[in-house]
Amino acid sequence: MFGKERVNRRFRFRAAYVYLLAAVCVVFSPACKKSAPPGPAISVPTFTRSFTAAGKQYQYAIVGRDPSQGGTTTISAVLVPVSLVFDGFTDKSGKKLEISASPDVPKVVQSPIFQKHAFATGDTQYGDAIQRAQFYNEAVVKDWHTLLSQPRVTSPLQITIPPANGYVLTSKKTGHSLALVDLDFVQKELFKGLEKTQVKPDELVIALTKNVEFYELGDATVCCTWGAHGVHEDASSKILQPFVLSTYLDPGVVPGYSDIQPITQQVAAWMNDPLDGYRENEFPAWQRPGANGGCGGRGIGTHYRFALPTDAVSESNSTVMQAEGGEYHLENVALLPWYMQNANPDTFQGAYSFPDTSVLKTSAEPCTPRHEGTMASPTASPLANTHPPNGHQLIGYWVGYSRSKTIPLRDVSPQWDVIIVAFASPVKGSTSTLHFETPAGYTKGQFKDEVAAMQQKGKKILISLGGGGQVVTLNTAQDLKNFVDSVGAIVADYGFDGVDLDLETPSLILDPGDTDFRHPTTPSVVNLIDAMRQLRKRFGPKFMLAEVPEGPQVPAGYVTYAGQFGSFLPVIYGTRDILSFVDVQDYNTPPLEGMDGNFYFPETADYYVAMTEMLVHGFPVGRNPKSYFPPLPPEKVAVGFLVGRSKLSEIEKSVRYLITGRPFGGEYKLQRMGGYRNFNGVMFWNIQADRADNYRMSNAIGPLLHSLPRR
Repeated sequence: MFGKERVNRRFRFRAAYVYLLAAVCVVFSPACKKSAPPGPAISVPTFTRSFTAAGKQYQYAIVGRDPSQGGTTTISAVLVPVSLVFDGFTDKSGKKLEISASPDVPKVVQSPIFQKHAFATGDTQYGDAIQRAQFYNEAVVKDWHTLLSQPRVTSPLQITIPPANGYVLTSKKTGHSLALVDLDFVQKELFKGLEKTQVKPDELVIALTKNVEFYELGDATVCCTWGAHGVHEDASSKILQPFVLSTYLDPGVVPGYSDIQPITQQVAAWMNDPLDGYRENEFPAWQRPGANGGCGGRGIGTHYRFALPTDAVSESNSTVMQAEGGEYHLENVALLPWYMQNANPDTFQGAYSFPDTSVLKTSAEPCTPRHEGTMASPTASPLANTHPPNGHQLIGYWVGYSRSKTIPLRDVSPQWDVIIVAFASPVKGSTSTLHFETPAGYTKGQFKDEVAAMQQKGKKILISLGGGGQVVTLNTAQDLKNFVDSVGAIVADYGFDGVDLDLETPSLILDPGDTDFRHPTTPSVVNLIDAMRQLRKRFGPKFMLAEVPEGPQVPAGYVTYAGQFGSFLPVIYGTRDILSFVDVQDYNTPPLEGMDGNFYFPETADYYVAMTEMLVHGFPVGRNPKSYFPPLPPEKVAVGFLVGRSKLSEIEKSVRYLITGRPFGGEYKLQRMGGYRNFNGVMFWNIQADRADNYRMSNAIGPLLHSLPRR
């Protein structure tokens, strides 16, 4: 839960021991080469500059020669069309589904990525136009350019995607398909395939896929990005191969993006951060523009689909240009002085963005990451709950781990019906023995008394097990015993009403060959079901069991069932008779397909309704009609949102539609007319963040839930 909220998380592991001096000097400087320690070096020309912000000095590397030297640097480019073949998915002829980028190569070659176009900074290519914009005064005086050569196009490279490493969404409405694939897997297979080609270290490899979004770290909740850029280090030769991996998009596949825009995003990022994956450029932490704010990162972009600062301004995330190959969408990007927080940039017209200079009007605002509970006190008051219980519940996570400052349980808004204390987590060195630290500011006795006092008010208090970034895996009989004994002791000691299972990827991964959710064979899944039944037997029928799976762990099981996809389904099915409620996290999730045969994007009411209805309606797992997941009673299903990112208007529309069946004008239509009047309710991560946001979510959604009818 909490761990997946990190939108500024850096996703590729860095090798701290690598020496980089040779790579970040102007590479044709003899003095630089002489002083470089042994180690890999990039063959593409780069130069370095530095700046100071808030008293700290930063150094960054850029593609090309230093603008002070003038002249033109041309980088040799190789365009590699990639064909993705999906195991477990078939086309209309019954063959394995293949999505190939080869047909789009001519349009990419004719685009402003490689061909000159009339930009405001000169008649040149897209990447060079951006570089000239951010070093404008020097570029004009010195006639400075950094160009890509006309690309050498290789034969197509085929990569097979196993079911556990990606899936394909289809749209009956548009006829389009969108693939979601594991970036790390594709990148590994890409360079494995390139070993058979004649790609040279001084050439920029541009690997081109088609209609793809990527997730990272083998975890579909770390989504989504348009690819990767930087350098790939060959393990044997220690050569650094420059590369860009991205995708071409057919119009209408992804809202707000089209044709070469993802590729231009990665090309621009590579030119400003050519050593990413080896040692990325670091900048001061920056605040994401837009209403949601939050820290965007310390580098170029955030690695998510809405990755660059300019993406926060959705109506201006691209510049449309007409060229010989047709219409093209070019990513608007933040110029380097924006990241540097430079108040007087020496850029084209003093701009912070390009090609559209109006997107970012000021430099980045500094951003300091904060724990929940350290946020400002509210200036509004929580609303009283004046409605009698109607079965619709507002469920919230109360952050109680000791490293966070928090609010007393007694001060939680009366709108919250179920309070889930986060977290009981594994002890060091174990994945099965859990412990719970008394929250900061409490003695153990005081906290137990406060739990009891809230229960006297009619609140249910659960303890959440696991949490984002924690691995809880019960692989053996001893693991099972450790888990049951330790969790049982926590529940009994503090008097909790039950437990909440927040076991996220990689805690639950289906083993190869485990294909039937009704009869799981993965030990961690089988033992978890057994553990829940043992705890229920120990504490009796009043023991509450809540489950909070991630999106890929449940609704993704509609399109595929392998690895993390659908991995929570056997747990839900195996505990359905003792389950209090399940509330899928409809955040930190990738696009998914609804039962109407169309795919939807997160943070929209259509998405929330489509993904939630699966559990109350039932659905064929992996699209297999012989493997049907039976519907859960509506009173056992809730929907999960994130304070600070989920939009209140979209939440309200989805909740009303799910419960009353009254349409809001969206695309997704409920499979059951009239809605689900007994629907349980809404979960939020988290109570402290809502309080700091002036109770905006609880003051709106609580009264809505508590006033809606129930059969």
